[in-house]
Amino acid sequence: MRRTFGVLAGAAVLIGMAGVPADAIVYGEFDGNRHPQVGALVAEWRTDGVKDLLCTGTIVEEPDVFVTAAHCTEFLRSIGIGPDEVWVTFDPTFDQSSPLIPGTYVSHPEFGHEQADPKDIAVVLLERPHEATPADLPTLNQLGQMKAAMTIDDQRYTAVGYGTVRESRRTGSQGILDNTERRFATQTYNALTASWLKLSMNEATGDGGTCFGDSGGPHFLADTDLIVSITVTGDAVCKATDVTYRLDTPVARDFLDEFVSVP
Repeated sequence: MRRTFGVLAGAAVLIGMAGVPADAIVYGEFDGNRHPQVGALVAEWRTDGVKDLLCTGTIVEEPDVFVTAAHCTEFLRSIGIGPDEVWVTFDPTFDQSSPLIPGTYVSHPEFGHEQADPKDIAVVLLERPHEATPADLPTLNQLGQMKAAMTIDDQRYTAVGYGTVRESRRTGSQGILDNTERRFATQTYNALTASWLKLSMNEATGDGGTCFGDSGGPHFLADTDLIVSITVTGDAVCKATDVTYRLDTPVARDFLDEFVSVP
């Protein structure tokens, strides 16, 4: 499943590979200016003339290249919102007066063709640079090397995103609350596969995470500005595991290399 937006009364609706995305941080805190390079993808996707949050993303390596998830941008395409009909805000709390930077989205051309690696990555090319220092991308197979060195599970990982929040693990979807702030939570390692970094978001062990959906939002290595993966999916009620898309793979790096210089 994908991190999808609760359209009616906060209910999560899954509609396939182009599922409606959104934003949520579980057991997190208000981010303020802690991660100024993280922003929200905005479009008039619900009501004409009203700009709404859709997904999260991050400027990487260059101040005008914003990385997000392809299921976000391809959802927009599926409802007739073209590549140049989007904006990005970096306001810590979004409202209709928040500053917006126009942009143009570009999805991975092979998104959704392969289940093992859905290539769920996209960029928004901003019309003007954002003033914050961009996040750093990982080197080739950096997570794999950490796993081989048995250091990958010694780290905490920081998820950042906009939107709804979960504050208790004792409830189902009714425990997911509306919110428009940029928030963050920290997590511990769960598992690594060829395309995915899986992270714990179990409150009982002190972890937070993402929910319906923080799609496209970053997972930073510890307290650094190194973004190792982006939010894509996880368990249905946002209580156990984040399944995030690795940015250190040849596939992700080849796509990003078209827009920035990857390390």
